Amino acid sequence: MNGEAPAPRRGWRQRFTGLILAQLRQGITPEKIALTLALGAVLAVFPILGSTTLLCAGAALWLRLNQPIIQLLNYLCYPLQLVLLLPLYRAGESLGAPHLSLSIPQLVARFQAGPWQFVRDFATVALGGIAAWCLLAPPVAALLYFTLLRPLRLLAQRTAVRATGS
Repeated sequence: MNGEAPAPRRGWRQRFTGLILAQLRQGITPEKIALTLALGAVLAVFPILGSTTLLCAGAALWLRLNQPIIQLLNYLCYPLQLVLLLPLYRAGESLGAPHLSLSIPQLVARFQAGPWQFVRDFATVALGGIAAWCLLAPPVAALLYFTLLRPLRLLAQRTAVRATGS
């Protein structure tokens, strides 16, 4: 024991905000951070489990976005991805994908009856979900971007003022 009080534990919100503040202090523009957050959130709910880490990494590399922020947001949005899977698959049905019951016992029975047919059926449903996501993702990303841009610009101005000591 060194006689010092333990450092208070910081919550995920404080860590996330701290990460964004650190990026602003390093000169990353509010526009880049807003784009990172918007794309991270939209890519995080892509309706194929296990694909979002690669999608976020690819987008961040291609657009030179902040990899830690986009991946952190991706992991924070994982519960949202689970919640949106079924609605996106069902929305895909309205675009022409066949209806497939997604109850676990029926899926297991279907798989046992014919694994390859199961994969083909589920791939069709998944493609319908991807089509629905492709229609919804651009307007949602734009909405998130423009919603986040103003607060991030204000935060950047406050950070700049504190850094200059004014």
